Amino acid sequence: MGRGWFGFEDVLGPEQILHLRHGKLGLEAIVVVDNTACGVAIGGIRMAPDVTLEECFRLARAMTFKNAAAGLRHGGGKAVIRADPAMPAPEKERLVRGFARAIRALEAYVPGPDMGTDETAMAWIRDEIGRAVGLPRELGGIPLDAIGATGLGLAVACEVACRHAGIPLEGARVAIQGFGAVGRHAARRLAERGARIVAVSDSKGTILEESGLDVAALLAHKARGEPVTSFAGGRSADPAAIVGVPCEIWIPAARPDVIHEGNADDLRARIVVSGANIPITAGAEAILEARGVLLVPDFIANAGGVICAAVEYAGGDESEALATIAEKIRANTEAVLTRARGEAIPTRRAAEALARERVEKAMAFRRFG
Repeated sequence: MGRGWFGFEDVLGPEQILHLRHGKLGLEAIVVVDNTACGVAIGGIRMAPDVTLEECFRLARAMTFKNAAAGLRHGGGKAVIRADPAMPAPEKERLVRGFARAIRALEAYVPGPDMGTDETAMAWIRDEIGRAVGLPRELGGIPLDAIGATGLGLAVACEVACRHAGIPLEGARVAIQGFGAVGRHAARRLAERGARIVAVSDSKGTILEESGLDVAALLAHKARGEPVTSFAGGRSADPAAIVGVPCEIWIPAARPDVIHEGNADDLRARIVVSGANIPITAGAEAILEARGVLLVPDFIANAGGVICAAVEYAGGDESEALATIAEKIRANTEAVLTRARGEAIPTRRAAEALARERVEKAMAFRRFG
């Protein structure tokens, strides 16, 4: 495939780009089906007021790599809806249901939850078109946000990364940017493993405590709808303060490109394990690699959600999903870090090589490649 249309096409994809608009509903959305060589594409629906085509493609490609690296029988896709996810529930339901009807014929794409959408939104979509993952338990689903699927995978990736870096996980200082569905479960799982959560942030600010935050109390605080800055067990600061927190492990679990060339030098961590999708720009990754920071790429570390979704899609249960997440992410993180060290290449290059090899081998079995 050439590079004349959008500037990001290559031999892997994207296979389809669908722009959706519905004036009466106020719907503006994009779906990118990147590659289906390994099977139908699974990817979340992101809702935010500033999403773009380029972001959607980058997320879809991350899903192609994520699913391939995890050895799933699925390709990669992604959808973005340009809207405020905090809109009133009835309005959000109308918008999501309208989006679902618009993709009814796009059978190559199976939607799941992502930032701004959840298992309730997936239930609305399944009701409209009969396909979605990340469903409520009442519909036979495995609610990946509720069980902390992605957070479990991050904790496992941290275990492997710490061993490669020669850092004991027990007592290691951890800072987490983003304390939503991913960040809060990562904090819980890491605290269970003896790590010390010294800082977390949300959209309102950062809370810090060098001796370690009381994670259980902070989780209860957030469950009441309170910002982390009003938590009594630490010192509050502005949202940007999370970047410069001294720690062994730093976990971005919020928006894309939060670490960039302008702030990469402020990061004071030895390991970065990416919970969010595409949270670090390419230039920032190069800066961090040059400083000796060990990076575990997003589509390796945060694959727990889509692994859970694939188990659900195949008819598996919650216990099978959790066991599969731990097994696959442990093996893939080990493979990527070992390859990167052995070939003296950046970890992202090692991860992408692993994923590309699997996708290209699957493409070779197709009639037209």
